[in-house]
Amino acid sequence: MHTETLVADIRILLLPLPEFAMLPFGGFLDKLRFTADEADYSRQRHCTWHILGLEPGHVESSSGVAVQTQVTPAEISYQDFDYLVVFGGRSAKVTQALAPHYKNILRRAAGHGVKLVCIDNACFLLAACGLLTGHKVALHWRHETEFRAAFPRIEVMSDQMYCFDGNRISCAGGTAAIDLAVEMLTRACGRTRALKGLADMLVDEARSSGHQLRSLDNEVNTGRHVGRAIALMRTLLGSSKTADELASMVGISRRQLDRLFLASHAMTAKNYWNEIRLQHVQWRLLNSDHSLATIADEAGISDVSYLGKIFRKRFGTSPAEFRKNTALHLSTPEVSRQLTSP
Repeated sequence: MHTETLVADIRILLLPLPEFAMLPFGGFLDKLRFTADEADYSRQRHCTWHILGLEPGHVESSSGVAVQTQVTPAEISYQDFDYLVVFGGRSAKVTQALAPHYKNILRRAAGHGVKLVCIDNACFLLAACGLLTGHKVALHWRHETEFRAAFPRIEVMSDQMYCFDGNRISCAGGTAAIDLAVEMLTRACGRTRALKGLADMLVDEARSSGHQLRSLDNEVNTGRHVGRAIALMRTLLGSSKTADELASMVGISRRQLDRLFLASHAMTAKNYWNEIRLQHVQWRLLNSDHSLATIADEAGISDVSYLGKIFRKRFGTSPAEFRKNTALHLSTPEVSRQLTSP
């Protein structure tokens, strides 16, 4: 690792949790690398970073690729760093359960004025440690409903890729970690240096926190009203609001909204909303061990037996059979190991 004696503009600790996603980690780190030096020499001059782990060794990502830790908590002085960036694991529930192991690290860093950054579902860990109380959070859209259910008093900033709220910063993950890195570097090093290397990374531009992802919809050219309705459907997934109320929020009549959905998706707005709910239920069955009643509540379906009926009609199997045959249970030896010794 190349270092210089000059004091960097920004000093960062990177903390990948077990089964962290490689995409946001690699994107964030490579953006630091391009900004750190005048040329493409990868010297840590204008910004520096260290990979933190509970102990020496490696942390395995969700893809199976391992990253070597460079420092442990016993080897660092938190006052020497500006940010601690935590990269969440594959499962939100497993990440949240790691709180007893990481609480002291996170609280000590916060106590020394280090800004805490949570990427993807790392917000579950910070919230479980009591470090997001009174703060707003941005997270991946797949985890919004689960997070709201687990931490109802923490405000979720829907449709935001990242959020700066005092000494707490959060990011939805994926390639949004690059955009977050650009904003963090802008505040520390200036916009010109922060944008350095984006072309080399084949990134067109740095996106704002409020950038709307067109890829969230299967159809790019669905129009403003349909796009807004779909965004609201995801945000209000667990609510009891009706399609009529949804149309009112969009600013058009229910009949007009259905006409637009029939034209773009060959189904009514209500049926599309139900499809989003069922897809959420399927994903949660696959990625958690929560009860069907809990998942049904998240999806805004009060009757569990009715959920079982429509799930079987849509996917050709019952929720229990689906989970038994295809889900990766959180009680597997590998995940149990993470819960006890990350």
